[in-house]
Amino acid sequence: MSTLTWIILFTLLGGVLSVMAASLVLLLPKKIVSKALPFSVSFATGALLSVSFVGLIPHALEDVGVENFHNLSLTILGGLMFFFVLEKLVLWRHCHHDDCEGHIDVHAHSHKSAGTLILVGDSVHNFVDGILIAAAFLTDIHLGVVTALAVTTHEIPQEVGDFAILLQSGFSRKKAILYNVISSLATLVGGLLAYFWLDDFEPLLPYVLAFAAASFIYIAVADLIPTLHKRVHLAAAVEQIILMLCGIVLIGWLHSFIH
Repeated sequence: MSTLTWIILFTLLGGVLSVMAASLVLLLPKKIVSKALPFSVSFATGALLSVSFVGLIPHALEDVGVENFHNLSLTILGGLMFFFVLEKLVLWRHCHHDDCEGHIDVHAHSHKSAGTLILVGDSVHNFVDGILIAAAFLTDIHLGVVTALAVTTHEIPQEVGDFAILLQSGFSRKKAILYNVISSLATLVGGLLAYFWLDDFEPLLPYVLAFAAASFIYIAVADLIPTLHKRVHLAAAVEQIILMLCGIVLIGWLHSFIH
């Protein structure tokens, strides 16, 4: 097979496998899914923060070097502001569409916007994964296969968390699957663009990684953590902390295992 065929095959395979793993939730009864959502959101919060601070930002820093750390920090800051404005636009559109007034439930709308933001952030992340897979295949076929499998392994727990956030945000299970599939196609797009224009993309890759990290940090801090604070009794707090740590440790372990 040609290198391009390998890239197309494995970028599609990675996206499909991760979405299939998340879609296994569809096999569970609705009562079980609704009870499991609070646990999944806690886990997703830790996973998103870990992906950002253990994976994306360190990789971006390695690529740009310490001398360009200032520009990378500005990219993360700009990303946070971008997603704040984007969420405001989502809330504004939803409010005007429903003709709501000042007494609207801000947290309920925030949950819905979190679903939109997670799709944007996940698409950026998948796009970067496609570039990384293509770059590995262009170096060596065997390296490409190993990298693609590693990316898929890394993506599965994150996709499960993303799927939980979409359900928490009010998406139906079928729509959550559909949008996850569409988002996963960004891996193929990134792989194809990298194959044809890798030299042009390479200088921008660290900043794309930083932007993806900003999206995940914003979602975790602005949307998910306030949801967790609604349950204030001690048992819930302990449960949330343990699940967040599980998300952090699992992503961190996978990252170390890959490297």
